[in-house]
Amino acid sequence: VQLQASGGGLVQAGGSLRLSCAASGLRFDSHAAGWFRQAPGKEREGVGCTSNDGSTYYADSMKGRFTISRDNAKNTVYLQMNNLKPEDTAVYYCAADSFHCTVVHDTGDYAYWGQGTLVTVSS
Repeated sequence: VQLQASGGGLVQAGGSLRLSCAASGLRFDSHAAGWFRQAPGKEREGVGCTSNDGSTYYADSMKGRFTISRDNAKNTVYLQMNNLKPEDTAVYYCAADSFHCTVVHDTGDYAYWGQGTLVTVSS
């Protein structure tokens, strides 16, 4: 199983980015997908979790600005990030496992991880 995260980069505050997570070796239409982020010197935190039935949960601080979506035909999950703030600067990771999201879920709930993509938001 491989998860390939991409789409990170440098963006000004107030801008937008869309991250992608492409999977091989598993199907997102039968797995939950999660997004996490880890800022320098901080623990990895959950951004959101989406199930194959479309149910999605977000961390409170991300609600309204971040949206997780999926394209099952491309076996890819996306994280659309709007109105970015400098405090959103982090390495963003995607993850997957075969459960149904009921909350954002913790890192330990996921067996499969992508390599991370860096998002830098300048003020």
